[in-house]
Amino acid sequence: MKTIQEDIKKNSFRPVYLIYGEEAYLRQALKRQLREALVGEDTMNFLYLEGRDADPVQIIDTAETLPFFAEKRLILLEDTGFFKKDSTQIAEYLPRMPETTCLVFVEESIDKRNKLYKQIQKLGYAAECSRQSPESLKRWAARGLAQAGKKITGRAMELFISRTGEDMENIRQELDKLIGYVGERAEITPEDVETITTNQIEGRIFEMIDAIAVRDQKKAMELYYDLLVLKEPPMKIMVLIARQFHALLQVKEMEGQGLGKQEIASRGKWRPFIAERYMRQASRFSAQELNRFVTLSVDLDEAVKQGNIRDGMA
Repeated sequence: MKTIQEDIKKNSFRPVYLIYGEEAYLRQALKRQLREALVGEDTMNFLYLEGRDADPVQIIDTAETLPFFAEKRLILLEDTGFFKKDSTQIAEYLPRMPETTCLVFVEESIDKRNKLYKQIQKLGYAAECSRQSPESLKRWAARGLAQAGKKITGRAMELFISRTGEDMENIRQELDKLIGYVGERAEITPEDVETITTNQIEGRIFEMIDAIAVRDQKKAMELYYDLLVLKEPPMKIMVLIARQFHALLQVKEMEGQGLGKQEIASRGKWRPFIAERYMRQASRFSAQELNRFVTLSVDLDEAVKQGNIRDGMA
């Protein structure tokens, strides 16, 4: 990544760049920086192609065209899949591509045995945007807060990262919320973090329950696999699902007693907006369904502990 930033600083660009890796925020940031440095707002000398629209013949034809009253023509190619299939045509073209053209590929994952990847390593630069370590994320978040004139205690930062997870785009959004919440106050406390930031894991669990409510099995399972990618243990997910259903059952029972939102929030020790979300979600289930789900969660937990079923299957 530093190599690309140095090239931008020197205004000296390689013919081709590959930006790849799991961290979407870094991929998009480098993509924007290269576009701004190479062509800015110039649309005459810029071509963007995504996915299946990225046709090798069109790419080569455009690359052969001289830029219009500019030094460079930029072709930006995103999620093409070229690095997981035969892309010999593009790979063999790169050595003879005009110096006035710059190709930038942006991909989430690649196969490093691919011929195009090896050609880019030889002729250009490949930047890997991997997931950042918790310590790196803390430093990055702290710099963002400092630029806004804010400071944060170590304990508050630990809590912040534990709630937001390691996705940089999510962290950036939560930082904006936090800065707006504290207003003119300079120091951010753990209480501020607890109040305003969204717990990424619990947020996805809430979405899973929504998907279950409308019988959208596909979405529920996609959210489950997202949590596994975040390295959340299946039994932790199970506990959170069980806790959510238990809360919904409590809400259902309180509503049956004729209680309103404020009373439900008070009895459940939830903030009013949380109680409102629970009430909305509980309305999608019958009391019998919620009872059954709570009981099933307990039974499955017991089955895992006794070794009768694997945690993932449960």
